[in-house]
Amino acid sequence: MSNASVIITGVHLDLTEPLKSYVNEKTQRLFRHNDRIVRVLFELVHARSRDRANEFAAQAKIEIAGPDIVVRVESDDIYKSIDLLMDKLDRALRRRHRFDKVKRHLGGDASALAA
Repeated sequence: MSNASVIITGVHLDLTEPLKSYVNEKTQRLFRHNDRIVRVLFELVHARSRDRANEFAAQAKIEIAGPDIVVRVESDDIYKSIDLLMDKLDRALRRRHRFDKVKRHLGGDASALAA
């Protein structure tokens, strides 16, 4: 368990206890991958639209050493948006770790990996 803080905000959406606990439960997966996470900011948005295709959005910002990771996902269900967001955050953290590992191995010259 990490001592990082998880901040959840809702825009045009009431944050219920089950919704907060769902986000906190899913966030623990991120802390298993990287224990150097300082803070995770979640913003859950309900955008009322006529087509109802992408009515809910979830955005997260992971504050970590180096550039922050920011991801946004939209879908027709808030729980589906949270699941998709966690998958994207998981991939972004693994990608960051892989690039840091290559950078350490190559002595700071990660341009060979980008080619």
